[in-house]
Amino acid sequence: MTAPLSQYARRRKLQYFFSHIDRSARILEIGCADGWVGRYAIANGWTDFVGIDIVPPPTPPGHEFVLGDINQWKSLGLEAESFDAVIAFEVVEHGDFFDAVHALLRPGGKLLVTTPVPHMDWLCKLMERAGLNQRRTSPHSHLTYLRDFPKSFRPVETSVKAGISQWGVFERTRVLVSGR
Repeated sequence: MTAPLSQYARRRKLQYFFSHIDRSARILEIGCADGWVGRYAIANGWTDFVGIDIVPPPTPPGHEFVLGDINQWKSLGLEAESFDAVIAFEVVEHGDFFDAVHALLRPGGKLLVTTPVPHMDWLCKLMERAGLNQRRTSPHSHLTYLRDFPKSFRPVETSVKAGISQWGVFERTRVLVSGR
């Protein structure tokens, strides 16, 4: 069962972020967990949806699924510059995925991301322990502020929600700038 605040946040994320994606877009979701984003997308008219995660979802997500690490995208059969949008909800704090995302997005493609505000991660942990928020699946070893994202992604729109979650829509630039 999904924690109450996580259920609310999921609904808000779907409404907000999918308003930035054309229904004809080819979408990749990184860290698709139980497949809730893909189920929503398919049920609401987005038909070209791929999920990738290091563990298979507990139930069939109803869309294409790739088992593996996004940083190994070439060996997983994914093609460079083949996606119009990449969704990474509560993912980038778990690892450095920016080079892989840049490689997979078409020029001008969108990265849609949510991640904890780094200095408020303690509150996220507290809410997890209280059962109000979804439990993390691995340590938050790569907490970062949206303003510090690599310059290979141009911010289109960013905001902070409830003082603890950063939401951002970024556009892929043509030039890859590794190492931030």
